[in-house]
Order: sequence, then structure tokens, then C-alpha cells
Amino acid sequence: MDVPCVLTQSSSVSLHRSVDISDEEEEVGGSQMEELRFVPLEDDGEAGPMCDIRALVGRYHHGYRRGCMLCLCGVAMFAAVCLSLAAFLLAFIVFSGRYHCSLFGGVGGEDEQMGGGANTPADTGAGLYLGELREMMRKLLQDEDIHNTVSRVSRAGHPPGSSEGTAVASEILQRFRQLQMDHSWTESLYATLQFPDRTQTSSLQLVDSTGLVSEQIHLNPSDFCPYSATGNHTGGVVYANYGRPEDFNWLRSEGVSVVGHVVVMRVGGGVSFAEKVWLAERSGAGGALIYPDPADLPQDPRRLGLNSHTSVSEHVHLGSGDPFTPGFPSFNHTKFPPIQSSGLPLIPSLPITATVAAKLLSQLSGPLCPPSWRGRLPYVRCVLGPDFVSGRRVQMAVHNVMTPVLLNNIFSSLVGRVEPDQYIILGAQRDSLGPGAVKSGVGTAILLELARTFSVMVKNGFSPRRSLLFVSWDAGDFGNVGATEWLEGYLSMLHLKAVAYFSLDQAIMGDDLLSAYTSPLLVDLLDAAIKQVEHPKHAGQTIFSQAEREGGSWRIMKPLYLNSGAYSFTAFAGVPAMELRFTEERAYPFVNTPLDSLSRLQEVLGGRLGVTGRSLGELVGEMVLRLAHDHIVPLRITSYAQTVLQFSAKLNKHSVELQSRGLSPQWLFSARGDYSRAAETLQRAIDYSDLHDPTTARFYNTRIMTVEYYFLSQYVSVMETPFRHVIHGRGNHTLSALTEHLALLTSDPRRFDESAFRRQLALFTWTLQGAANALNGDVWAIHNTHTYTQ
Repeated sequence: MDVPCVLTQSSSVSLHRSVDISDEEEEVGGSQMEELRFVPLEDDGEAGPMCDIRALVGRYHHGYRRGCMLCLCGVAMFAAVCLSLAAFLLAFIVFSGRYHCSLFGGVGGEDEQMGGGANTPADTGAGLYLGELREMMRKLLQDEDIHNTVSRVSRAGHPPGSSEGTAVASEILQRFRQLQMDHSWTESLYATLQFPDRTQTSSLQLVDSTGLVSEQIHLNPSDFCPYSATGNHTGGVVYANYGRPEDFNWLRSEGVSVVGHVVVMRVGGGVSFAEKVWLAERSGAGGALIYPDPADLPQDPRRLGLNSHTSVSEHVHLGSGDPFTPGFPSFNHTKFPPIQSSGLPLIPSLPITATVAAKLLSQLSGPLCPPSWRGRLPYVRCVLGPDFVSGRRVQMAVHNVMTPVLLNNIFSSLVGRVEPDQYIILGAQRDSLGPGAVKSGVGTAILLELARTFSVMVKNGFSPRRSLLFVSWDAGDFGNVGATEWLEGYLSMLHLKAVAYFSLDQAIMGDDLLSAYTSPLLVDLLDAAIKQVEHPKHAGQTIFSQAEREGGSWRIMKPLYLNSGAYSFTAFAGVPAMELRFTEERAYPFVNTPLDSLSRLQEVLGGRLGVTGRSLGELVGEMVLRLAHDHIVPLRITSYAQTVLQFSAKLNKHSVELQSRGLSPQWLFSARGDYSRAAETLQRAIDYSDLHDPTTARFYNTRIMTVEYYFLSQYVSVMETPFRHVIHGRGNHTLSALTEHLALLTSDPRRFDESAFRRQLALFTWTLQGAANALNGDVWAIHNTHTYTQ
């Protein structure tokens, strides 16, 4: 790879417009846009300035009788003036180029506009309509560039700190600079990452009752779980299915103890490696082994699949970012003493292959598994353990080392022309322990293609109201370290500046089914976008129409999950975020393995990587256009009221029993009502306001952009509980924890803790009430329904 560009650390970064325009000049420009509007003619497609004298004459119609003769003379004089003015304007248009004649097929007359008319030009002076911008973007997006970028990025493994990783980073920075963006820079930081010890490899073996090794089980020395606890453990083996909460609860109910034993779990089940290991540790296990089962990841040699001698690796830190600087950004560790994250596991864990799992599980004795737990390992009779038929035990040893690594996040921006301090952020993971065609190549390729497309659009006349920020993140394989550390460094300002974040990680694992892991605030934006973009596999059908044929477009929307590249933005920083992904019914089996190559991805896609990447890029681009174009940020601010309403219904079912215990849900009902009314009132105020007035638009946008931030609990520590969001976060302060505790009233009343529930209910209620108060705006506009009575 040709690397003419060297990474350097920037000392200061600023996102302000390059040319300063005084407030007076901006005001004049804004008034011109209001007074002069150029409308395309419908008869012959040509457009020009129009003088509507009927309104002018009508305005003075009350003086008609007194000045008829004077009016006739005036009309004649006015006609002459109007012709002169028209000639002047035509000349101005020709020579200044400010009037836009579309080169891309005219105005999109069927556009749906959230927060404004579909064909209303932005107050930026460019005169470009949203339909024209959409058509321009479609013509500029290229399939070939996406394919070529994935090919270059995924030629070999490129982990953080490696020479291969540095080469890829340098090329991306060079690509950004070649696009002549407004700003391109890097931000460097040190983070503590974990790698296998080169002097001592991890091991797995069977030992007899005296502790002597009876069989050595082969492991790939490069297979490891980043941030695993190190050390040895010996014990029996318990099979725990996917390692979900319900799986461990079932084992407990059947009297099968995992205490002191090594738990074997399958990849998948909607649970990350970190969650599996944490749940095993909490249940008393001494170690964890995780394998890919053929029932979940295809391993049929007659079809494209994972071979039985390949393991899947994933980090096991229950969190994101550098686990030794939880809640604050990583700097030079010699200046700040490390503080260990509570999400670091205390038990050793290893990824193993299906072959190794079959060797262990086939030798177990004990109760039979439930039918739903049976995988497809050959020659394995599914039993739970923990004992071996031969009386042997398993001994595992993990030897990993912590290493400080210099990371580089790479940024490039197009500065907004009206609200430059509001950012629409697009990002993708750059690193990968393996080739990473899906893990890092696809996201990087779409990121660069969107950056190129929007930079060309700006050259062709597009003037975004808000700034576009394109970011290549480092150390994503270790828990989105680069992105999280950046969030921690700018946490105090992002809720006022970041409009939304779009993660492009693992965006293409197929070309059939679209999934959107998203904040509810972005649902309307996505719903409008899928109606505009053609499905990559079904020509002539939009993504929306195809989804409706297959059961409904609502299936596309999914909640954010812990390992998502978008999760920290919402759950930690309070920024609306979304991660999009095309998949197949048959899972793509190569993510997080050495087999995640371009050739295998192309085989899954039937050679349609470029086409699929272009469709996903267009989908993201469509939403970015709306956010960059509309006067009012198109977020659904009422969405969380519906979420809380659903929980209120569950709470209401237990209201009598709760009140008998001295617990009243009335405050939560009142807080939900306050939030719902505040959101609806704000939406009505927006609907009846002059959104072309920059002061009014700014006033409403500031309140809309902070809605997600309002749901970060102010009553828990960011260091101890980094994911403070009461809907999407993790911890006792969340709605999910409150729901689980409430369920104990019927499932296990003895475990229901009244004082703990009272605290949970109070934390959630006051966070919701705070969101309602903030949404109301001024303190004199707040009318809480709580009253004090003696």
C-alpha cells in the first residue's frame, strides 16, 4: 500500500466556518431569501423571476376610487420598473450563478418533509431543493469505489498499534485530504489494550483426579478474548446454552450448580461475550469457554460456512472504551493513575472451536438438556454436566498481557453554512484483528464514499445548514475504545452540538434483510428514508415496500445493543444514534474470525458488494440530507412517552399490591403525563411557528437536540454507571431493571425488595420528570402536577 501521508497529532481542532460573515450580512441574506423566490415554470421546464403584481395591487385596493387616474399612471410606471428589475435579476442570475437550474433531473415533487415543506429550499442561498439534492447524491454514489476500498482495507489483519493498522489509517487520512474537505485531522490517545502473551500461550487440558494432565487440547495461539482475566482454573464443565439470564435461571431451577465449574456457552442468542462471561461469573463459575455451534453459524462443508476448527473471538469487557479510565478520556497513563472498570471480568475466558466443544461436551454426564438447548455438534448427547464420565476435570489457563497502545481517530468535516456548530456524525471502525472485510472494511468503504459524495455535492452547490463530520475510529475490536474515549473527552458539549450519529460498522452481511438498531427519536427519519431507496436485491421495489411484503416495515426497527458502534453515543452521551445492517436469513458466519475476507463476503453476496454498499450508503445519505437540510431537526420527540406508557400499563396492573406495600406509582404516571404534554406542546409550537426565522429555528432545535440527553440519569455516577440512559442504559436506574424487579411480584414475591424498588422507581421517575421540565423550557412554563398536602 502506497503510504505517502504520515499520521500526526493535532493540537487544536475547531469546527467553525472558514469565512466569517457578520450578523448583519447574514440577516440581509436571510431577508433576500424571503423576498425573492425563483419558481420553476411547469409548462416548458424553464424558470425565471416572477412579478406577482396582483398581490401588490390588492394591497392598495382600498384607495382605488380616490386615485383611479393616479393608479393608471402608477401602474404604467410600475410596469416599466418591473421590466427593468426583471432584466437586472436575470443578469444577476447568469453572472453570479446563485440561481440553480438542475442538472440532475428537476425537482422531487413527491418528497415527504418532516418539519417543513418538501420543496422548500434551505435558507442557505444555494437554491437547491431536497429532491434535487437526493438525485444529485444518487448519481454521485459509486459501486466500484466501495468494492475497491474493502479490498484494500481487508488484505490482512490490522489491529491497533500494528504497522498494518497505521498504514490503513494513513491512507484514510490521505483520502480525506484529497477530497478537499473543510477540515481533516487526527486525534491521538493512549489506551490500555490486551493481547496474547508471546512468551506463554493460553492452554486447555484434561486432568485426572490426582491433577495430572491426561490430555492436551489444541488451541490456536492467536485466539483470545480481549480483557479476559488471566490465570488458571480447574473444575467440572457445565453446559449453559447461550449463557443468557434465562439459561442460568433454568439451571438454578433444576438444581444444577455452576459454582466453581467451567461454563461452556454457544456464540449468539442475542448476548455478547461480555454479557455471557459476566452472567457466568455472577452465578459463581470459575471460567468460561465460548464456541460457535453449527446450529447458529453454518459449518456445512458443502456450502459457504465456518469450518469446525475455527473459533470466534470477541472482547469480554462489560462496557466500552478503555477499561482503565472509566467515565473519563484516556490520556498519558503516567499522569493519571488507572482506575479499573467494574465491567472487567474476574474469571478467565477463552474462545474455542466447535471441535473442542464437542470433545468436552461428549464426555459429560448429568441431567439431559431441554430440547431447545440442543445444538448440532456431531456425536454429542446433550447433557448439562458438571461431571465427566471418566471422572476427569478441565483445566484452563489464560495468559494475556495489558499493553498501552497509541490510537488515532481520524476526522474530516464539511462545515455547515447556517448552524455550523451542530454536527451530523458518521463513523466506522477501522481496525480488525483479522482481515475484517465485514468488521472494518465495509464500514470504512461506505464512510469514504459518503464523504466523497457530499464533498462533490458541496462543490456542485449544496450548502448544508449543519456540519457533517466523518470519523474513522480506532480500537473498535476492543469495545469501541476510540469512539468512547472521544465521547468522554467531549461529553459536556456533545448534547448541544451532536444532532445524530450513524454507525456504519458491519453494515453489509448480506443483501436481503435490513435491520436498524436505533434510538426511537430517529424512527420517523428512517421510515421516510426507506420509502425513497431501492432495495439492493429486489429491483423496482423500495426497501419499505419489500419489508411490507415480508411482514411489515416495523420489523426493521430494533433496540440498540451493547456491542453496537452506536450504543455508547446514546446510552453514554445522550446523542440519538443508529446502526444499519443488511443481512441474510442464513447468518454470515465469519465475523470476528480470520476468515472474514472479501472473497467470502462476495460469495455470500453473489458478487453484489458494490450494489449493496451503494444502497446502504444511499439510505444513510438520505437521512443525512434531511438532517442537514431541514430548518427544524426531524426527531420524533414524543417517542419516549409511548415507551413509558407501555411500562405504566404494567405498573398499573400491580397498583393495588404496590399500594398495600406503601408504594404508589402515581408520581410516575404524573411524570409521564407531564413529559407527554410537554413534547406535544413543543411539537404544536413548532408546527405554528415561522421556521424561516433563524432565531426561532435555533430556539426549537436546541430544545429538540437535548431530548436524548435528558434521559441520562443525573442520579448515578458516570464512572460507576457509564451507561446512564434510563431507557437504553445498564444498571438499577433503568426502565428494564425496574421492569424485571416488578415481575418478581408474581414470579418470586420473596425476592421482591420494597426498599430497592422504591429507590429504582424514584430514580426513574425524577429522571423522567426532569426531562419533562427541560422540554417545557422556561421555568414559568412548567406546571408540575405534584402537590404538597399535609
